[in-house]
Amino acid sequence: MEIISVVPRGYCQGVVRAINTVKDIIHQQPSEPVTMLGMIVHNQYVVQACADHGIRILDDPRKTRLELLDEVDSGIVIFTAHGVSDAVYEKAKAKGLQIVDATCPDVRRTHDLVREHCKKGDVLYIGKPFHPEAEGVLGISPRVHLIAKAEDLNGLGPLEYPLITNQTTLSLLDTSALMQACKAAYPDAVQVPEICNATTIRQQAVMKLKDVDCLIVVGDPRSNNSNQLEEIGRATGIANCILIENAMQLKEEELAGMNRIAVTSGSSTPTELTAQVLDVLNRYAKEGIFSLPSSLPVLF
Repeated sequence: MEIISVVPRGYCQGVVRAINTVKDIIHQQPSEPVTMLGMIVHNQYVVQACADHGIRILDDPRKTRLELLDEVDSGIVIFTAHGVSDAVYEKAKAKGLQIVDATCPDVRRTHDLVREHCKKGDVLYIGKPFHPEAEGVLGISPRVHLIAKAEDLNGLGPLEYPLITNQTTLSLLDTSALMQACKAAYPDAVQVPEICNATTIRQQAVMKLKDVDCLIVVGDPRSNNSNQLEEIGRATGIANCILIENAMQLKEEELAGMNRIAVTSGSSTPTELTAQVLDVLNRYAKEGIFSLPSSLPVLF
């Protein structure tokens, strides 16, 4: 059995920046109440580490960030790496909250692009419904139209100076198809692809895998970029693609008979979790011993 450690994988710079922002708050203002609107990044392990340090996490799939803000009356509020709408920012300021903005720079760039374009025209935004990044962009203006599938173009009618852009963590394959559908519906539209570089190169690394029997993606099931890696593995022709959160979820029966196993991880997955998975697999490959760890590593 051969274990292939896919490179690059794991944390991107936007995630590193967001987590370091949280660490700074923990150390610099330890007595101040801190509330986080949603998951700092889409990884429960990271979120739990934040909660263990006393940060209050507000996350409800039935509520927008604007609605969640109603539950924060004082102290520090952290905006996650996925960004928030202008309305959330203004509401937090009006409530007198201390704002800590951990928005990924790539997401912020998309916000700036959309905000500027909405002054003169409409935006076709390719994204996932109810995803916090999409929520933040859609909140910029009613001129932003969410396109999750080609059918969403039906009934939009004439648009003024349309621009086509997208959520930063989408699949290269799916986004290309939707870009083409948008362009077919609005031939004069300007296309500005915004899949971030970290997402792109991680997906391309999976696409380049050859003669692999199994792809293991380490990531949270709520992480869009982790799910996309699994889906791209399947689209590339890898018969067995498995998404796991940590080494505890490895199953010997799923690995039996596999000659070449590749391991990658989403851009919001801690290196410590992926390293533990690789340790288990490498021991299994070299010594034939399948032994799961007794505990997960401490993050911060």
